[in-house]
Amino acid sequence: MAIKEDVFRDRLIVALDLASVTEARDMVRRIAGAANNYKIGYQLALAGGIELARELKAEGNKVFLDMKLLDIDNTVAKAVESAVALGVDMLTLHAYPKAMKAAVSAAKGSNLCLLGVTVLTSMDDADIADAGYSGSVTDLVGKRAMQAREAEMGGIVCSPQEAMAMRTILGPSMALVTPGVRPAGSDHGDQKRVATPSQAMAAGASHLVVGRPVTGAADPRLAAQQIVDEIVSTMN
Repeated sequence: MAIKEDVFRDRLIVALDLASVTEARDMVRRIAGAANNYKIGYQLALAGGIELARELKAEGNKVFLDMKLLDIDNTVAKAVESAVALGVDMLTLHAYPKAMKAAVSAAKGSNLCLLGVTVLTSMDDADIADAGYSGSVTDLVGKRAMQAREAEMGGIVCSPQEAMAMRTILGPSMALVTPGVRPAGSDHGDQKRVATPSQAMAAGASHLVVGRPVTGAADPRLAAQQIVDEIVSTMN
C-alpha cells in the first residue's frame, strides 16, 4: 500500500535562513500546504526569529531551533530549559559529551528532541585537520554519534554521506537529520558533503534540512512539494 504524503511531510525541514522575520513570514505563507516544519538558525533568531518560533508553533507548525549550543554545563542547561519553555520541537548543540549530558538532564520529561551536531556539512577532511582533529570526517562523525547515543540524545545532525553508517550506530529510533541535501541539478553552494533527497532517505535519514533550493526557488511551494514527493517515493 502506498504511503500518503502527509505522513512524511514533516520530514522536510525548510531552513528559513532569511534576513528578516517579514521575509520569513512571507516564505512560510508561500510554502503553506507543502511543508510544516521550519528551521530557525542564527541569522533569523538574531532578527526576531524567537518570536516567530512562537507564532509558527501557534499555527500548528513544527520548529527546529538550530542554535548549535556549546558552553559550560550550567549555561547549556539553562538554554535548553528556555527552549523547552518556548515549545520548539528540535534544538541543536555541538556533540561534546559534557554539553550533551547537561542538555539531556535539562530536557528530561519534555518532548524536546535534542540533536548533536557532529561535523558541519561545509567541512571536509582538510578542514577538520586545520581545526586540530586527526582522522577523517567519517571517523569524527562516528565518534560523536556514539557519544550522542550514550548521552541519550534524541538524535544527531550529519551529512547524508555518513547517514548509512550512522544509522547503524544509532539504531532505528534516534533522529538522523541531514543538511547538505540538494535536489538533482541544484547548486551545492557552500556545502561539500551532499546528496539528493532520495539518496539521503535511502541512507537512513529521518529528516532533511533544505534551504536555498526551496527558499530561492521561483515557486517555493512547488519546490518543497517536489522534495516531499521524492521522500514519499523513497519510502514506498
